[in-house]
Formats: sequence, structure tokens, C-alpha cells
Amino acid sequence: MNASLTANESWLSRSLKAVWHPCTQMRQHSEAGENALPLIPIARGEGVWLYDFEGRRYLDGISSWWTNLFGHANPRISRAVKEQLDQLEHAMLAGFTHRPVVELSERLSALTGKELGHAFYASDGASATEIALKMSAHYWRNQGKPEKNLFLCLSGSYHGETLGALSVTDVALFRDAYAPLLRAAKTVPSPDARQAKTGESAADVARRAARGLEEALRQRQGQVAALIVEPLVQCASGMAAYDPEYLRLARTLCDRYDALLICDEIAVGCGRTGTFFAHEAAGIRPDLLCLSKGISGGYLPLSIVLCRESVYQAFYDLESARGFLHSHSYTGNPLACAAALATLDIFAADDVLAANLRRAEQMRAALEPLARHSAVRFLRQQGMIAAFDVAPEMASADFSRRFYRAALARGALLRPLGNTVYFMPPYIIRQAEIAQLAETARAALDEALA
Repeated sequence: MNASLTANESWLSRSLKAVWHPCTQMRQHSEAGENALPLIPIARGEGVWLYDFEGRRYLDGISSWWTNLFGHANPRISRAVKEQLDQLEHAMLAGFTHRPVVELSERLSALTGKELGHAFYASDGASATEIALKMSAHYWRNQGKPEKNLFLCLSGSYHGETLGALSVTDVALFRDAYAPLLRAAKTVPSPDARQAKTGESAADVARRAARGLEEALRQRQGQVAALIVEPLVQCASGMAAYDPEYLRLARTLCDRYDALLICDEIAVGCGRTGTFFAHEAAGIRPDLLCLSKGISGGYLPLSIVLCRESVYQAFYDLESARGFLHSHSYTGNPLACAAALATLDIFAADDVLAANLRRAEQMRAALEPLARHSAVRFLRQQGMIAAFDVAPEMASADFSRRFYRAALARGALLRPLGNTVYFMPPYIIRQAEIAQLAETARAALDEALA
């Protein structure tokens, strides 16, 4: 280590020479002044806090990209992973099985009232999307309808950054550079409640969007394999919240026009929106359900696709070509499954969903003064997700970067999506820390707009 550098500076220098960081224009990490994007070296985490190598701490207001549910270095999850480490670190899931993957699959199915099951495992959210898309198209092929291979997705949708997932993603920043590589999907209107016309409710917007969905299904009847949606909140497109009525209508329309319904709950599942599964707010079940991020408590890469029995049975055959021949080397990793089981244990033991109702109300009260800020538009909340937009005419082109820097300088990790500032903290956040996040957001907003 260079003796002239501080611990933070040394790790920053080494990282810039060796690591290509995700979702980042790397040159911004090397720039100085207003073009700089801070790169923060993290030494450890504890609860809602991340600490650098010199003791400075940052309140993790976005759960480290929406993954961390019960705080960093959670003792219960850590203990479960350590115990599993001494028993079995990994075994291939093709031809083998093990206790953690069986128990996790059983418990997740039970949480759906056993309407969904036969969990299929991978390591990340985009992989879960790939599995659900492939499974849908292959399902119809096995049903003797190979022409049903078109996917519908919402305007502004985001479902991951692998090529299949990008095909059903409608965010230009992620999609445009790779458009020539992608398979065409059909975009249908988003039920984003911000689109309400004078006199319209969020439910009215949902019904209007559902009419657009029905038109797409009608025009392409016999071609659509599945509709994929993020239930209640389209996260990456600016935390676009919508009424559960859309999910109810989408379920009915998919049944009517013989298409599968995929619920991508990679970000919005595991209690984020108020119910354990976001789709439960609408009283429906999808045909396929994608989980990742918080399901392991933010500890280890894990993703899961649950399906209806009818989907599973379409692949149940002695002929290999009718089987679902998709695999990942670390499918059903025992350590990741142990972390997920510990996460479910915490939900049960601590009555987390009820506790989150109280935390959500504390967030609502703390953020309410921001609604009166002259630059704030559409302050909204769905469970433990809250967001507001900044008036475009008041924000500079680099607003997101300016706000991020200002929040970091005040000890908080808040990373806007364009002009949308959002909050998605771990479920263990205390009232004083919620108040601190709200005050930091207000101060960072003023600085970013100055």
C-alpha cells in the first residue's frame, strides 16, 4: 500500500485499475469536479449502515440495489449461512438434491397456497426472467402451438439486461445499444398512475391501460405466449406505481385470450409493497412468478421461478426434447438457499409484514413535507417503496449525479433514477433513521437544484 495514500484512497486507486463497475460510465469515477461520480470503498456493514475504511458511514436508503431486507451482517442470516457452510457448500442440482433447496421450495409454494410450485433456480433476476420467457414459449410448443411465441410487456418496463430480458425491457438507456441483437416484443400501455387525466383515479388509468392490453391480445390472438409485468410498481422506469385493478384485469384477459401471465417480483416481492407477494394485493396468482434480490436477504445471488402445475405438467415426459433443458452451474446453491430460509424465518418470527405497516406510515409522515417543495411532483408510496419526481423544468441534465453526490456528502446512499428520487430502505430501519433519510433528501434536493 502506498504510504502517502489513505486507506480509502488506496482501495479506490486499486479498484479503478482492476474493476469494471456495473451500470456506470467509468470515466466519471476518474473525473474531478461536477463531472465526478463518487466511488466509495466499503469495509463493512452493520444494520442499515455501510462503513468505509476510515469509519465514515452511509445510511443505505436503497437496500444496496433493493436486495437487503434485514440489515447488513444480520446475525440470524449469517449464522444460517455459516452452519450450512460446514455441511454442504454446493452440489449440482442435476441428478442430486439437498435439504435447503427442498425446504425452500416447499415453503415458497406454501406461501402461494400451493397454487404455484416446482421451483426452478438460478442466480440473478435477469436469469429468472430468461427462464420464465423460455418456459412460456416452450410450454406452448409442447402444447402443439409453437406459433405462440410473442411476448407482451408494459411501456417503460424493465426485466433485466441479458438479451431475452432486454427484449421485454422498454428503457432506452439499457436497450438501445443492443437493439439489433434483440427479439421483438410488443409493448402495451403502462397503468402508471401519473398518467391520470383530469378527474381520473389510479383505477381509471389501470382500466384504460387494460383496454390497450386487450386490443393487443385481440389483434395477436394465437401468437402471444405471455404478458410479463412488475406488479404494482415498475421500478427502473421511475418507480411507476399503479392500481391493483390492472393486475385483476390482466389476469382475466390472459385467461380469455389464452396467454400466460408472468409476474416479475424480483424487486417488488418479499414484502416490499405490503403483502409478501406484490400480486396478492390484487387477489390473483400468475402462471409464473420470478423472485430474486431480497429472497436471500441480500446475502447471496439467488433467483427462483415458481409455476402452476399445468405448466410443469406440459414438460413432464420421457422425451428429452419436451423437458426444460435450462441450467446454471450454481442452481439451487445450498448456501444461498440457507440464507433464503433464514430470511423466511425472520418474516415469520418477527411478523415483518405487520411491522412494515408501521414503518411505512413513519416513512409517509417523514416524507410528507417534501410534497410541499416547489420542485417535487407526484410524491407516492407503496408499502416500503416511496418516491417523488423532480419537475423537469427545474432539474439540470445531471440532476441525478448532483443529488447522489449531495446525499453521499451527508451520509446517505440515495441514487435517483433520472429525475425520480426514491427510498427503499431495509425493513429494520428505525424512525430516527427514516427522519434522517427524509431530511437528507430535502437538503440534497436543494443543493442539486442550486
